[in-house]
Amino acid sequence: MESLTEALEVPNHGYSLRFLLAFFILTTWPASAQETEAPGLSLAGEITFWDRFWVSFQANFIRQQHSEFEARYSGPNSFTPGKDHATSRVETLYTGFQITPRLEILADVESAGGAGLSSALGIAGFPNVDVVRNPSLGEDPYFSRMMLHYTIPLSKETTEATRNPLSLASTVPVRRLELRAGKMSTVDFFDLNSVGSDSHLQFMNWAIVNNGAYDYAADTRGYTYGLVAEYFDRAWAARFGEMLMPTVANGITLDWDIARARGENFEFEYHPGLLQNRSTVLRALGFVNHADMGSYREAVDAYLAGKEAVPDIVITRKQGRVKYGFGLNGEQELTHLWRIFGRLGWNDGGNESFAYTEIDRTAEAGSDFRGKPWHRPDDKVGAAVVVDGLSGDHRRYLALGGEGFILGDGGLNYGLERIFETYYTAHVWRGISVAFDYQHVTNPGYNRDRGPASVVGFRVHVEDAIPFDKFPGKN
Repeated sequence: MESLTEALEVPNHGYSLRFLLAFFILTTWPASAQETEAPGLSLAGEITFWDRFWVSFQANFIRQQHSEFEARYSGPNSFTPGKDHATSRVETLYTGFQITPRLEILADVESAGGAGLSSALGIAGFPNVDVVRNPSLGEDPYFSRMMLHYTIPLSKETTEATRNPLSLASTVPVRRLELRAGKMSTVDFFDLNSVGSDSHLQFMNWAIVNNGAYDYAADTRGYTYGLVAEYFDRAWAARFGEMLMPTVANGITLDWDIARARGENFEFEYHPGLLQNRSTVLRALGFVNHADMGSYREAVDAYLAGKEAVPDIVITRKQGRVKYGFGLNGEQELTHLWRIFGRLGWNDGGNESFAYTEIDRTAEAGSDFRGKPWHRPDDKVGAAVVVDGLSGDHRRYLALGGEGFILGDGGLNYGLERIFETYYTAHVWRGISVAFDYQHVTNPGYNRDRGPASVVGFRVHVEDAIPFDKFPGKN
């Protein structure tokens, strides 16, 4: 019997989505993304037929390369010490329809291809967050998101909102409850940061774009099925998400038995207004994952007892194991051009890293600045530093020759993995931008015997939306 996940894969050849994106570029190019936000009405008002639709697209192309660096030894999951280059692409078609003023259906089709440096192995804070870590999945389009979004007004007072692919209303109640169910990315709603969460126009490193210690529920492509409930008030918000976990670490198949496998996510968001007329956002995150996980300590003990030639976490997997963690996330607008941000993250590190990457502790800080002083108001320059670490059990497992789904040098002279990233994004024309990116990785894979490595990247990003409010004959 065909599974639900298989049923939602798009039965198409790999070029169909690119054809659709090219079609939308040609048919909607006269209007930029900023000019095509359909007006919409409040939840209490009428919505015309054309106001109900959302169709937009994006295409993100990243090329990265690095020169040779010193490595005393390498293992099966090492970052390649020789010269290397790789190109990735992600193309997404976003669609949405307001069934009623309160109820929306959202469905996105995506295609991902290309590859990451060293097959996306060897660095816990990998330089390209767009990379799919299993190239055998192919490039055929698939449904990345398919969800229902329902808003329950809890106040008569409304406030303006920006229409976007995840929410189609242009005004929303100040107090409200939003419910979502379906296929989505956990980080569509948790651990967001306006300075450091957008790989299309900002940073590229996946320990900077997301909290590296947040082992959020996801399949190999970064998506899952779940339920999300969000409560919004004037100066604060709270959200809860129940998500499906993969059946194996970094797996594409999700476990639908929530009695034994699931991911619970909690977040509290506060807008304290520390500086007058400047946005401040603070977020506190917690997560608890239940899955068929292995134990680093049990894998090491089995090896020391002579039961295994090398530590192997796979043989220690047991259904119902728990991995939990916490995160802090903040952003502060200093001027209308300059913002800063930071994250802290921690997880228990006893059971295996399962869905995101092999980071148990993380701290990051960064900033961005708009280019108005040099007469490029739509340009942006940013820089960030992230320091990542492992639990004692995790580092011992790798030091004895164990492998995770990201790391495995065959040995480990442990040191904190430190990454510096800087980028410049230049707006070219309408929805087109290009970016230059540089990353310096000290102790790649937490190994003092390897590196440092320098990664140079170049990105081209294209996006636009169909201007339904400008259609001929629209009332």
